[in-house]
Amino acid sequence: MTPITLIGVTLIVFCLTRLVPGGPVDRIMQEQAIGALMGDKAGSAPSGAGMAEEDMERLEELFNLHEPTWKAYLQWLGLRRSQVEVVKAEFSSPGASAYLTTSGKGGEPRLLEVRRKGSEPLFDAPEWFESERWRVRIESPQERAQAWARRHYVTDPGLIAERAAHTRWRAVMCRKAFNGLLQGSLGRSYKYNEPVLKMMATRLPVSFYFGILGALIAYLLSIPLGVYKALKHKTLFDSVSSLFIFVGYAVPGFALGAILLVYLGARLEYFPLYGLTSPGFSTMRFGEQLADLAMHTVLPLTCYVVGALAMTTMMMKNNLLENLSADYMRTAVSKGVPYRRAVWKHAFRNSFIPIASNLGSVICSVVGGSILIERVFDIQGFGMLSYQALMDKDYSLIMGTLLLSSFMIILGNLLSDIWVAYLDPRITFE
Repeated sequence: MTPITLIGVTLIVFCLTRLVPGGPVDRIMQEQAIGALMGDKAGSAPSGAGMAEEDMERLEELFNLHEPTWKAYLQWLGLRRSQVEVVKAEFSSPGASAYLTTSGKGGEPRLLEVRRKGSEPLFDAPEWFESERWRVRIESPQERAQAWARRHYVTDPGLIAERAAHTRWRAVMCRKAFNGLLQGSLGRSYKYNEPVLKMMATRLPVSFYFGILGALIAYLLSIPLGVYKALKHKTLFDSVSSLFIFVGYAVPGFALGAILLVYLGARLEYFPLYGLTSPGFSTMRFGEQLADLAMHTVLPLTCYVVGALAMTTMMMKNNLLENLSADYMRTAVSKGVPYRRAVWKHAFRNSFIPIASNLGSVICSVVGGSILIERVFDIQGFGMLSYQALMDKDYSLIMGTLLLSSFMIILGNLLSDIWVAYLDPRITFE
């Protein structure tokens, strides 16, 4: 069921990214228009009329925007061939040739001369053309004008015909291959022009660092504290600790981070204000690096831990109180089992089952981190990468971060079920 669930999640999000207006092409055009407007206001020369048609075509080919949604999704999965290399050249006159230039595996230049007879390409195919499975097609002025109209949302037939009258015939040589998820490729980010896998691999260690450290601290503190609160129910310690726990549960992590930054960072200058390391971190000695990393870790880690600590502590306490009043506990004590042994061997194990079922969300937070906390402290983790992908409408990056997050949630839920089955003797696998 895991592959089916992942396919369903990615398909829904893939379709949504295509339906929501304001994709990469629109976003770049808006940024250029704003830049030109601000240049005019500042009295400088305009920055340009807009994004070049060649660049818009490259973006369309990068994200397969010229394909129907179902074809583009199959290409993203790697179940359908997509264009991995495209070379274009215009015919300067009706009887002239178009010269398509590409590079070989060793970097040597290769030239293909293409003529046309109507809409049919004429050329002498060299050996590399057939071995690498290149294909050539001819684009008419009308086809190029229709593509231009689609990109610019032009519906006036007169403008489309005028565009076609000023457009030349063009030869296009392309090479298709399976290049998707099944082949280990998630594409490239148009914003940063880097492979998505490389970007995620760079950010994941930061989220792993905070997520694993926060989960360990939260569980190591909350479980003993919850047990002790249950055993000391309605005492002064229970009342005072509950007050602090409720405050920690009520305050969001990002809001607490802003408060800590203002008072402990900006005013008292006890801790750094942003980032995970200082600018000269690479030149420090090992001991200085540890101290610098610890100082940058304290405030964001506190925000990570507070919410999970409060929730897990109260869950542990309430579960244990319920089991301490159960009939099997009274029966065990009446048969001579020591109370401490009955608590740890029977009540504690049954009380830990609901906490074990929460492992899925813990693993998700380990990988995904907290977008708001990372943004408050300017930490470049996986959560911040997901946020930037959404803000930039970076389709490849959105799909990559979503795929990993969905997989980790499913994996966490699976491990939760296995753990619960191990702790609960009533559950068996047939």
